[in-house]
Amino acid sequence: MNNQRKKEQSQQWFVGVILTIGGVLVAIPFIWMILSAFKTENEVMQLTPTLFPSKFTLENFQNLFENMSFGLYLRNTIIVVFWSFFGLILNAMAGYAFAKFQFKGRDRLFYLVLATMMIPGQVTMIPVYLILNQLNLTNTMAGIVLPGLVGAFSIFLFRQFMETIPDELLEAARLDGASEFRVFMKIVLPISKPILAVQGILTFIAGWNSFLWPLIIANDENLYTLSVGLSLLKGQYGGNYALQMAGSTFMVVPIIIIFIIFQKHIIEGYTISGMK
Repeated sequence: MNNQRKKEQSQQWFVGVILTIGGVLVAIPFIWMILSAFKTENEVMQLTPTLFPSKFTLENFQNLFENMSFGLYLRNTIIVVFWSFFGLILNAMAGYAFAKFQFKGRDRLFYLVLATMMIPGQVTMIPVYLILNQLNLTNTMAGIVLPGLVGAFSIFLFRQFMETIPDELLEAARLDGASEFRVFMKIVLPISKPILAVQGILTFIAGWNSFLWPLIIANDENLYTLSVGLSLLKGQYGGNYALQMAGSTFMVVPIIIIFIIFQKHIIEGYTISGMK
């Protein structure tokens, strides 16, 4: 018994060492990128690379906001993220309807929603663009936001989770005089915190990284997001690597922070969804 326990501990130590080495190797480029954002261009371009900057400087970040309109791109990205979270509530409502309401054609409609998951987003871009063009929504913030408000995958996850909520609990709230909207807001959403956390993080990442659709639908630079701005930065300042590192750091660090804070909810949410 003791030999078996020692063997298991040795295996755990071995796996832990391998994962630690792999984690360090993966993290090195990100660490170098973040530290290089605080270096001068001369230090970044010197033949003998350095990990830590000899002199910390915020000049690269100042250039981003003063000369590259990153403040405007940040505002647009925050708007996209905000409306994406509004769309998250719509997805939760749709999932709740599919899970707890009985209406004609419910299952067929749900299968139709699932079928859209098999269609690549690139296929629907042209039809969606033509529709928005007919509505005079091209080159507008509404045109950027509207196509991403709802998604089949999010509806599917909400529906799978909300099916496990006891019907008796909802009926008791209705008998007490609660409206359907109040039942959803006061009972269903608080119970759905694990899946809300997962979808909230994925929604934030998708909104923060939005690139292709804003680039297609918007011709005005005043509507570009951070990802599009970073692409412009690479084109206009391709030789200024310190400035590019600052832009990349500004894009990546918020996502890393969000993931570190909420990684427990991500793992927990996917585990719960997988058990349904």
